Amino acid sequence: MRRTHDVLIVGGGLVGASLAIALESLPLDVALVEASPSGELPAVFDQRNLSLAAASVNALAALGVMRELRAPTGPIRRIHVSRAGDFGSVRLEAGDYGRDAFGQVVVARDFGEALEARLAQLPRLTRYRPARFVGLEGDDGGTRGVRLATADGDIQLQARLLVAADGTRSALRDALAIASRSHDYGQTLFVARMRGERVPDGTAWERFTDSGPTALLPRGDRAWGVVHGVPAVQAAAVSALDDAGWLARLQQVFGWRAGRFTGVGERSAYPIASMVAEALVAPRAVLLGNAAQTIHPVGAQGFNLGLRDALTLAEGLRAHAGDPGDATLLARYAQRRQEDRERTLAFSDGLARMTANPSPLLRPLRSLGLLAADRSGWLQSWLVGGAMGFRGDVPELCR
Repeated sequence: MRRTHDVLIVGGGLVGASLAIALESLPLDVALVEASPSGELPAVFDQRNLSLAAASVNALAALGVMRELRAPTGPIRRIHVSRAGDFGSVRLEAGDYGRDAFGQVVVARDFGEALEARLAQLPRLTRYRPARFVGLEGDDGGTRGVRLATADGDIQLQARLLVAADGTRSALRDALAIASRSHDYGQTLFVARMRGERVPDGTAWERFTDSGPTALLPRGDRAWGVVHGVPAVQAAAVSALDDAGWLARLQQVFGWRAGRFTGVGERSAYPIASMVAEALVAPRAVLLGNAAQTIHPVGAQGFNLGLRDALTLAEGLRAHAGDPGDATLLARYAQRRQEDRERTLAFSDGLARMTANPSPLLRPLRSLGLLAADRSGWLQSWLVGGAMGFRGDVPELCR
C-alpha cells in the first residue's frame, strides 16, 4: 500500500517550510519534500537580504519563527526613494502611521536556520529529504499519485492535496500542465553586505537609475544589505570589479546620502526575470510562492507575496474541515488571492519598467509622480499599506 498524506508540500524553501509550520495545529497528515539532505539548508538560504513586511513579521511571530532568529533583525523605520536624473523624492516615516517600523530586514541564511528550528519542533510532520519530485502517478479521484526520487530509489505516495512550492522552474507545475508566461528584464542583480562610516539608522534607501534599481537595507549587524541591479550586458564587467571599484560604483549611484561606503563582503549575482502561472490551482493541486509567480525584486515584494499565499491556504484549510483537496476550497483560495496577486504583480512590473526606461519623455512624469507621492497623504497611505503587505484579502495571522 502506498502511504497517503492529506497535504504533500513539494519544496522546502521559504514558502514551503512556512506553510508546513502554519499547518502544525490542524488535524492533517502533512509531508514536506525537500531537495536538501538533513543538516543542510536549501541554496535559497544564502546571504541575500530579505525585507519582511510588517504583515509578514506579524505572521511569522505568531508562527514562532521570529523567536528562533539568532541574529538581530534590522528595523525599517523610514523609506527614501529617488531616481537619478529626476526631480523629487519620496520619504516615508513609520512613526507617521503610528508604527515603530514598516518591516524588518533579515539575512536569508539566518531566516532559513530559524525555519529549520521550527520544523524540527513539529513531531507530526513527515519530511522526505533529500528527495525530488519526478512525476505524477494515477489519480483515483480522491487522491493524486506522486513519484519521488530519493537516495534509496524512487518511492510512490498518494496525496489528497498537492502543493507546488518548488520555485520558478517548478517541476510539479509543469507536470500539472499549468502554462506560464515569462519576461526577461535584461538585468542582473548583485547582492552583498556592505559597511559604511555611518551605522544604519533604520532608513531603507531605494535609488533608481537607467541601469536598474539599487537598494540599501539596514541590517541588524550594523551593516548595509545592498541590492544592485545592472544591465545583463554589463554584469561580467561589474562582477570583475575589485572591492575598491565596487564601492566606487555604489558611491556614484548613491552619492553621499548614506555616507561613505568603506567595505564590502562577498558578492552574489542573479539574473532578473519574472514568471506568472496562468492558473493557481488544478484538480487536487495548488501553486504557491515562486511556483505561482516570480516577480522583479524591486520593492521587495516576492517572498512577502508568497508567504501570504501560504497563510491564505492554511486559513482556508482551517475553515474547511473536510477534504483538503476539495475543488470548492481551492477555487475559493484562488479567488481570495486574486486582488493581492494582481495588484502586487502590476506594482512590481510597472515600477521596474517605468524606472529603468531612459526615455527623456518619462522624466517629467516620473518627477511629478515622486512629488505627488511625497506630498499626497492618501497616495502615501496607499503605498505604505502595500509596502507593509496589507493588500486585498489579508490573512488573519498577518493582521
